[in-house]
Amino acid sequence: MPFINVKTNEKISNDIADEIKSDLGKAITAIPGKSEGWLMVGIEDEYKLWFKGTDEPAAIVEVSVYGSPSAPALNDLTGRITDILTEHLPIPGDRVYVSYFSTPNWGWNGSNF
Repeated sequence: MPFINVKTNEKISNDIADEIKSDLGKAITAIPGKSEGWLMVGIEDEYKLWFKGTDEPAAIVEVSVYGSPSAPALNDLTGRITDILTEHLPIPGDRVYVSYFSTPNWGWNGSNF
């Protein structure tokens, strides 16, 4: 039940957004038990975003996860997410933040897991 939300100050075409979404679907498997089958992805392009005082290309990626993934799994996922964004967008890896939110409660279809 993960949710990955990408916010970037770059413009993203529909084709590139679809590629990023597909690649994130593969990347989420870095967390054991997680798959694209339950992944929700949001992409917010042309987001008003400044990093280190500039509006040069940057991104913040928020990952919400049901449960408590291990630190090594999250580290692996951070690397994968960074690689995806630097491959598809003109954003250097040192201008990408990835933040994680884990929860023991996650609602779906009218009730909680």
